[in-house]
Amino acid sequence: MPDGREAAIVRLKSDIAEIDAAAWDSLAGDSNPFITHAFLRALEESGSAAPETGWMPRHLVLEDSSGAMIGAAPVYLKSHSLGEYVFDHGWAHAYEQAGGRYYPKLLCAVPFTPVPGPRLLAHGAEAQALLATSLIEITKRHELSSAHITFLEEAQAKRLGDQGFLIRTGYQFHWHNRGYSNFEDFLAELSSRKRKSIRKERAQALAALDLRVAVGRDIGESDWDLFFEFYSETGSRKWGSPYLTRAFFSLLHAAMPEKIVLVLAERAGRPVAGALNLLGPDALYGRYWGAIEHHPFLHFELCYYQAIEFAIAHGLARVEAGAQGEHKIQRGYLPVPTFSAHYIHDSGFREAVARFLDQERREAATEMAALAEYSPFKD
Repeated sequence: MPDGREAAIVRLKSDIAEIDAAAWDSLAGDSNPFITHAFLRALEESGSAAPETGWMPRHLVLEDSSGAMIGAAPVYLKSHSLGEYVFDHGWAHAYEQAGGRYYPKLLCAVPFTPVPGPRLLAHGAEAQALLATSLIEITKRHELSSAHITFLEEAQAKRLGDQGFLIRTGYQFHWHNRGYSNFEDFLAELSSRKRKSIRKERAQALAALDLRVAVGRDIGESDWDLFFEFYSETGSRKWGSPYLTRAFFSLLHAAMPEKIVLVLAERAGRPVAGALNLLGPDALYGRYWGAIEHHPFLHFELCYYQAIEFAIAHGLARVEAGAQGEHKIQRGYLPVPTFSAHYIHDSGFREAVARFLDQERREAATEMAALAEYSPFKD
């Protein structure tokens, strides 16, 4: 670890495969499956996060004088703001209207993954600070408009505020396990009206369907073919074209099968919808879903209620069901804050963004307080 007497070496890597997986994962820890070397490599090798799709890898690696890796960060040079879930399209438009060039920008993130977790990977605040400083220096040296770190942990966000980053807050909706023995235990804590509503939704969703929950090696390539069909159908409606390639799912399964939980809905033996979750040590993360048939409330059943069932059965502390969705509150998912950090190179533009973020933080706090009033829990 650098102590001020020895220089640290910062390297940029254009392919995650160039970085030692064991060293990366040692710094990342095991708390979050998305920041692992395997997940990021599957995104890159599948062509999902690649220069051709506007994600040019520029991963940071921090080495001490002996050549040992003491820090790392997943970093991309971005030519757009798609697939990030922290929306800065308005910033880009304003800056370019004023005569600036917003893209390319530097982004430290997990592509297409609005899941909070570690971003500056290092054992200790000093090495994390060096990684953040490196992002700033790269932005300045290459005359980029900005550097962004999205969905980072709150503690890292607070430290980055002291390094010249502007801190942005948002919120998501997470479900927390209060020691439930089964789904009925969870329902018992809800108001009578909400209990009845959820039971009705589940009955309607499954009226003509059967469910299959496949974990790890129980998932086959034919399952991935089906799921990709579902994902593509829904993704085309939401984004115009899906972010992830078919190869991504096979590569992910080959690299980390024990982390995958796939829920499939079948009608008369034919799969018609599915939801993909990733498993962490204390949480289930809902990520992708899709359907080729419409069934009332099926999205809620596959993505929210089945996730709760799985979390209770396996003693997990929480379910994180992805970005946005105020409708999740009525199904037991309550608002929690999220954080991102932004370095803006142009001083005038920085001041404008800082004013915007001050107002946005106040609005987010007000919205979270108001949303909490709609909690379905009796207490």
